[in-house]
Amino acid sequence: MKLKDRRFAQDCSAFAARFEAQKIAFGPVVFQCVRIAWKKGLLATLAQGPMTSGQLQDQSGLSTYALDVLLESCLSAGVVALDNDCWVLEKTGYMLVNDRLTQINFNWVQDVCWQGLFDLEACLDEQTPLGLKHLGDWSSIYEGLSDLPEPARTSWFDFDHHYSDSAFPEALPLLFAAPPRRLMDVGANTGKFARLCLEHHPDVELTLVDLPIQLDAAQRNLAEQGLLDRVTLAPRNLLDEGLRLPGGHDAIWMSQFLSCFSLAEIARILARAADALADGGRLYILDTFWDRQQFDIAAFCLINTSPYFTAMASGNSKIYRASEYGECAEKAGLKLVGVHDGLGLSHSLLRFEK
Repeated sequence: MKLKDRRFAQDCSAFAARFEAQKIAFGPVVFQCVRIAWKKGLLATLAQGPMTSGQLQDQSGLSTYALDVLLESCLSAGVVALDNDCWVLEKTGYMLVNDRLTQINFNWVQDVCWQGLFDLEACLDEQTPLGLKHLGDWSSIYEGLSDLPEPARTSWFDFDHHYSDSAFPEALPLLFAAPPRRLMDVGANTGKFARLCLEHHPDVELTLVDLPIQLDAAQRNLAEQGLLDRVTLAPRNLLDEGLRLPGGHDAIWMSQFLSCFSLAEIARILARAADALADGGRLYILDTFWDRQQFDIAAFCLINTSPYFTAMASGNSKIYRASEYGECAEKAGLKLVGVHDGLGLSHSLLRFEK
């Protein structure tokens, strides 16, 4: 991963650097114009072949003025090109039309983050997700996931599941290489991974830990699959330091969970996890770490997910480096014994032993 080592300024002229700065300044404007051109079907229409403005107007019903505003901004971003008075879709535009990851990221930024990010400076100063007021009256977004207004709810779960689900099939065999008899899923969310575990191994018993509103959803989903007989629900707000985790587990699983907390809170959670493990027990953390990515595109997306946690989620969490989790785990008496990178889109699996 080269992003952290890049010395762009050494190879960039002052004129080019100034242009890069303007791209950042006008980034929000370009985002909205490209998004609207995609949503209005202009990019999909151009995917059929080059078209004049008149042809696009006939197919879209948009005014000449609206077409000019949208397509000229797309032109400036390399999403479309203009060739002999015909608009042509460029490769970047094809990503909007065909690439699911790009579509999910666009929807998530617009529907979940956009309004709240206006308050980012105040959120950073107060370490409180003040932008969340645009979606609902909760102290953190996790309290209201099941009640998010549309389209934010769909966009949030599409984003969350697209990243985590891609890693589950590869992580599952690693977890069950030495099958745990009692497994605790901390941050169980809607119960998707719990279902995979129960279907994968007929004898494993699961304890699911999450906020009550999340466990209600997990319970409903697992009940529909007839899988509740090996499940124990343990409602917990992990920010309540007086609440202990149920003990005696062979393994504890945390997937995209710790990034919801500050480093100080992570240290306390891992200390409680260590207490909940049986002797010789294992802790598995599946998460996205921007410093363990093979490609810059993944590191870029992950780094720029952190402001969502600031403005909308918790106010004090982010996408971390893997080493930061390691330091918190070491303080809790947990030893890092294995790392598996490149799972799914951008995940790493850290394995600790008590």
